[in-house]
Amino acid sequence: MNGSSDNRVIELAIRYGFLALLLGLVVFFSFAANGFAGPRSAVFVFQSVAITGILALGVTCTLVVGGFDLSIGSVATSALMLSAYCMVILELPAVVAVLACLAMGALVGLVNGLLIVKFKVPDLLATLGMMFLLIGLQRIPTQGNSIATGMSLGDGVVAEGTFSPAFLWLGRNRFDFFLERLIPVPVIIFLIVAVAVWVFLALTRHGRLMYAIGSNERAAALVGTNVARYKIVAYMISGVLASVGGILLAARLGRGDIASGNNLLLDSVAAALIGFAVLGAARPNAFGTAIGALFVGILLQGLTMMNAPYYTQDFVKGVVLVAALVFTFYLSSRSRGTGR
Repeated sequence: MNGSSDNRVIELAIRYGFLALLLGLVVFFSFAANGFAGPRSAVFVFQSVAITGILALGVTCTLVVGGFDLSIGSVATSALMLSAYCMVILELPAVVAVLACLAMGALVGLVNGLLIVKFKVPDLLATLGMMFLLIGLQRIPTQGNSIATGMSLGDGVVAEGTFSPAFLWLGRNRFDFFLERLIPVPVIIFLIVAVAVWVFLALTRHGRLMYAIGSNERAAALVGTNVARYKIVAYMISGVLASVGGILLAARLGRGDIASGNNLLLDSVAAALIGFAVLGAARPNAFGTAIGALFVGILLQGLTMMNAPYYTQDFVKGVVLVAALVFTFYLSSRSRGTGR
């Protein structure tokens, strides 16, 4: 009887422990950081969560098939720079800039997938190599400079293009909520992407096949699943979503800031991996990733409002990530052992 009660407590801790931690974090910062509980603070949290969350959902798709994408941060920054280059230097319409960024993300994902599937390069090495390639490539056209209207292009030539108002709307416009303009467009886009990824992975045959590949690739192949195709598609989804994040970041900044995406990789990976602990899933999932992104956003906003040194934030994120994963997998294994 006592063993059964202990097992029940462990199961409740696995399922709801992380959500309780998230709630506790909100309560703590509400008292410890002046202004944290206000609507303006919530706007900053959700706005930062939106871009990180979209990238994290792309990582989740690669985790589902047993892979991992380290190139998402560099893809997002490349999309940011490419959109700025198209509009400011080439003076192309916003629609062309957006389509070029999405095509670039899909192409990068395709190359990653082919390297992993066809050339048998380990996913971490393939995407790491792509990350370095893109970091170098995005700096070559401007010689490492950020892109902004009026910048010098050499020989007395000045960039005269500007960011389209319609493009900037994607990153800066807000919708009314209780008579205040509080909900940024990127948050709406993030919610749409999160629901779409959740429906695709959890409710469609293709999503279930991707989970089957991640669980046992050989077994999935034996029942007729085109493993190579699904893996390539997963990396293409990751690349496109990373490009979406880069587009939204460019629209928010209004310039091609070469250093603006430095923390996107770490924050997105943290959100995707923290998602393993949400509701005791112990596997990649879209809902958990969205909650993980919210957790990272709340944590960083709270630390910032408490004037915590910036160099401590990555340490705190690492501690939380390790604790969440150890908590989830250790208790899960203990629960299974008790059940036997």
